[in-house]
This record gives sequence, structure tokens and C-alpha cells, in this order.
Amino acid sequence: MIKYIWAYIATLVVFLACDAVWLGRMGEILYKPTLGGILLPAFKPIPALVFYLLYVVGVVVFAIKPAYAAGAWSTALVNGALFGFFAYATYDLSNMATLRNWTLQLTLTDMAWGTVVTGASAAIGYAVSNTLPGLFKIGL
Repeated sequence: MIKYIWAYIATLVVFLACDAVWLGRMGEILYKPTLGGILLPAFKPIPALVFYLLYVVGVVVFAIKPAYAAGAWSTALVNGALFGFFAYATYDLSNMATLRNWTLQLTLTDMAWGTVVTGASAAIGYAVSNTLPGLFKIGL
């Protein structure tokens, strides 16, 4: 059970840090110019927090847990990337089908980002969760 807690914490930290940098940089370059007037004037942190907390549960269940069974970080990477691809595709393609301002460029860029950040976060979460508990047991 401790591995899952470490996996969740490590994956959440990595995912949040990477996404904060991405959104901070790409918000001005890609999202604001494309979405313009449909963006809220102020960020709502509670829905974002709920997304991150729930999404990382999905990463642990669908990417890291199978990686434990396989004993391979590459399983976490691939399954995480697939999870990210399908989750972000659901969001982006639904928006492209229903929102006037949503573009193909935004869809493809965001799907690529979701694939990369989720795969990397899963792989790092797996690696940390396999390393840290052992370090604490031997007193490091």
C-alpha cells in the first residue's frame, strides 16, 4: 500500500509542476489568443484541484499499477502516455466539436502535451515509489 501512496504523491507533484510550467508559458502563447472571450476573467482553483487529484488516481490505477505487475517503468510510461492521450483527446475533441473558438492546432498541441506529461509523470511516479520506500527501510 505504501508504494501506491508514494506513487500518488510523486506523480501528483511531477504532474502539477510540469502542468504549471506548461500552462504558465502556453497560456499566453496558445490558449488566450485562441480562446479569447470564452475564458473566465479569474481562475477557479477548486475545479482545477479536483481535476488534478482525480486524474492522478487514474494514472496510478491505469499506468502505475500495471507497471508494478510487469516490474517495468516502461509499462508506466506507455500506459501513462496512452491514458493521457485518451483523456486529453476526449476533452479536446469534444471541445473542437462544440466550441466555436477551439482549433485543430489547439487540439493537437494539447493532446500531445497530455500524452507526454502523463507518460512522464507515470514513469517518474513509478520510479520514485519503487525507490523511496526502500531507502526509508535501510535508514537513508
